[in-house]
Amino acid sequence: MRKIKVAVAGYGTIGQRLADGVARQDDMELVGIADKAPTLAIRALCERGMPYSLYILDEADREHFTQNGIPVAGLFEELIDKVDIILDAAPAGVGAQNKILYEAKHKKAIFQGGEKNAVADVFFHGYANYERGLGKDYLKLTSCNTTGLIRAVDCLDKKFGIEKVAITIVRRVADIGDYHRGLVDCLKLEKAPTHQAVDLMTIMPHIKATGILVHTPITWGHIITVVATGKHGKITREEALEAFRSHPRIRVVRIDDGFLGNTSFFKYARDLGHPRGDMYEIGIWEDSIVESGDDVMFAINIPQEAVTIPETIDGIRAAMNMQSTSEEATALTNRNLGIIKKA
Repeated sequence: MRKIKVAVAGYGTIGQRLADGVARQDDMELVGIADKAPTLAIRALCERGMPYSLYILDEADREHFTQNGIPVAGLFEELIDKVDIILDAAPAGVGAQNKILYEAKHKKAIFQGGEKNAVADVFFHGYANYERGLGKDYLKLTSCNTTGLIRAVDCLDKKFGIEKVAITIVRRVADIGDYHRGLVDCLKLEKAPTHQAVDLMTIMPHIKATGILVHTPITWGHIITVVATGKHGKITREEALEAFRSHPRIRVVRIDDGFLGNTSFFKYARDLGHPRGDMYEIGIWEDSIVESGDDVMFAINIPQEAVTIPETIDGIRAAMNMQSTSEEATALTNRNLGIIKKA
């Protein structure tokens, strides 16, 4: 079977991880990446032997790369011509501009969470609404927080049915190295409801959701607490725990085992030998799962830099009609990314 040819536009925090993720798929081919400047990420890629072909946005930029010994394979438009689908990881707003070029060349594309929903045919999640993305030209991923949140809520919803959720997000204020973010020794509250609650209802319209969000001056991931109400009666702690343990993209952990907080996950991923300390799974603390009347409450950890990668690859499978169901698609993505459910 012919491999699906893929390009990644933007080699930043997400783009790097998308390129690595696609390269691990046995039914896809990463044809190349595109960026506009010799960033540290591009320089590091060059020092690693340039495993991916690099394309640039404008011929006028070529000198900036060649002066630094970075080989250039061609222009972005040439890369687009060579592929079936583009994963657009450009900064928010740039993807919408790029779409004009994709449409002119009749190419499919998947956009990241920073773009407006209007850029795509479907607001997409690999587990919650995979089938809606089948054959569509343009998909948009949920944000990192929403991706992980929906994984957990969808896990319970598929097994028990969920009527509503109330969420609290303790949000890392910046990605690592984002010096332009200025919060230090302070917390900042956003107006309710959070966009994650609104986005969850867009993906899963049968669930009522609301929530608040607090920015905190850290970089190593987010923590979300969720209070979920079952549609058909009470969900017990044991039932929720069993459901979470069965989900390939959820890692259930315990405080007593050393998972004290968000940085514990990063350190563990690094000790496992994962590149960049990435973890595709969200974490759920077993110790946090409690019953409150007819509701069940739990806390999850979101590794913001890598959590959307599996769902983006699911998006390729949907847009290109590679698999017809979420179960088939996510299983293949998981296998190729090495997401293996531990007993």
